[in-house]
Amino acid sequence: MGAQTSMIIATLSDSCKSERTGERRYFIGGSDARTIMGNDEAALIRLWREKRGEMEPEDLSGNLVVQLGLATEDLNRRWYQANTGQVVTDMQKRVRHPVLRWMAATLDGRVEVTGTVFEAKFVFGRRATEKYMPQLQHNMWVVAARNAVLSVITGGGKWVEITTHADPLYQHLIVTAERKFWRCVESGEPPRLFGVEPPKPRIEAVRIVDMSASNSWAEFAGLFRSTRQAFLDHERSKTELKALMPDDAKEAIGHSVRVKRSKSGAVSFDLLETEGRHAAL
Repeated sequence: MGAQTSMIIATLSDSCKSERTGERRYFIGGSDARTIMGNDEAALIRLWREKRGEMEPEDLSGNLVVQLGLATEDLNRRWYQANTGQVVTDMQKRVRHPVLRWMAATLDGRVEVTGTVFEAKFVFGRRATEKYMPQLQHNMWVVAARNAVLSVITGGGKWVEITTHADPLYQHLIVTAERKFWRCVESGEPPRLFGVEPPKPRIEAVRIVDMSASNSWAEFAGLFRSTRQAFLDHERSKTELKALMPDDAKEAIGHSVRVKRSKSGAVSFDLLETEGRHAAL
């Protein structure tokens, strides 16, 4: 009885997955955004043909990384919740953009309290944020979220949490590229690569790094030490010169230094080659 139940559940699951895969023909999702904003022309043409119904979606059942991502998605979410104290809801919820009906997002989840888009990934190597930035920005645009969190389990057995923010300029470029792609789907004209680099993520500084082995660091650290006192004296001299300048003066000159006060009150300093021409002032 248990084996039969398992078979029925597996059959229903496969049926649902097949149905959802078929539905993907009729909209552009977050994973599609990665292809549309990427630099792989062959992948772009394949996606275009899939959306037009000219070929079946790629069979990823033999792709180990993809299957590891699917297998660890539940673990990833539970690990994120346990380590952050946050609750993730709306797992695998599909949301259509309220205006652009060809645009949708299938969410790994949303953080309940903040509405932050949650994305779970299994990756080897680095640059996960750059790789998934189009997908994150696409999904944030669809659901009007201001933030997204990338919960990453690495091939090295580590867990990393990366938070990124909505980038209006990049989102505009995504929508423009996807609109052009969808027109190609409707017209039958092959699409072209859009060619836009994703924005660099703002990464929280959390590490203490020893730079003792860097020769360049040693060179500039020595320069910093040797010029430190001169810099402090320089800053002090500007403060004192500014204080000595009469309140009603717009310019003060002496000893090869000129101090100027703008209409807004900002003070600037210049070095003069000679002060002979100012002797009569």
